[in-house]
Amino acid sequence: MHSICFSTAVVCLLQLLLLPPELMAQQQTGYYLIAHRGGIVNDSMPENSEASINAAYHQGFRMVEIDLRLTRDKELIIYHDSDFRKYFGDSRKVVDLDWSEISKLNNGNHRVLKLEEALRLCQGKLHVMIDNKIQGNDTLVWNRLLALLKEYNLQETALMIGTSASTEFFTGKIKLSCTRQQLETNMKQPGYRPDNYYLFGNALTTEDVQWAGRHNILAVGVVNKWIFQRQNASPDEILQQIKKLKNSGLVYFQIDADYLHYFTP
Repeated sequence: MHSICFSTAVVCLLQLLLLPPELMAQQQTGYYLIAHRGGIVNDSMPENSEASINAAYHQGFRMVEIDLRLTRDKELIIYHDSDFRKYFGDSRKVVDLDWSEISKLNNGNHRVLKLEEALRLCQGKLHVMIDNKIQGNDTLVWNRLLALLKEYNLQETALMIGTSASTEFFTGKIKLSCTRQQLETNMKQPGYRPDNYYLFGNALTTEDVQWAGRHNILAVGVVNKWIFQRQNASPDEILQQIKKLKNSGLVYFQIDADYLHYFTP
């Protein structure tokens, strides 16, 4: 085990105690791993698909990050991109199509999932991190989202990568991602509670993790293929960045499945 401060360990332990027995049985690596882009993603398993979510569970992930979007007729779906070029060769945007049109998209091994379908797949197996890609602050939509999380027993442990427009609504209802600077600002606000937020980033330091622990804030590190590509990082540089994050005392990691081998025996 990496050396971490006592309060950080307590936060992580409390989070792990919320896991159902199936996930506790899988707790083998000492890390709580969150599958980025909807699970195990490769040439045969597209992002945010039934196959990728199921594979994440079987590969020992504890949580899956799913990308939330809204159709023209206000159906909640999980899909990363704003249009359908990547998997279906269709340049139309999610917000310009009704679910009846989107549901017909199929490339042979992938179809778009409704949020409810994804939550049903996760129930009792995986916790969820919601990457909210919906613009604006439609509280009717947000209330439907919360109702679905509650229906599938996922709200209490859910994390959200939110938007500035919806932050006020979701504060206190779901744990929201923050930078350290944002957290330090939030701490000065009336009604601040550490349980409302989590520290999230790809460059967290040992000092950041210990600071979060002292303030009873969950810390989640990010190991993201897109960030490494943007940095034009070499394999050795990627390895060193991952080692640095692991040595910081982090227990929770959101990772692309490509890097799972860095976190398993």
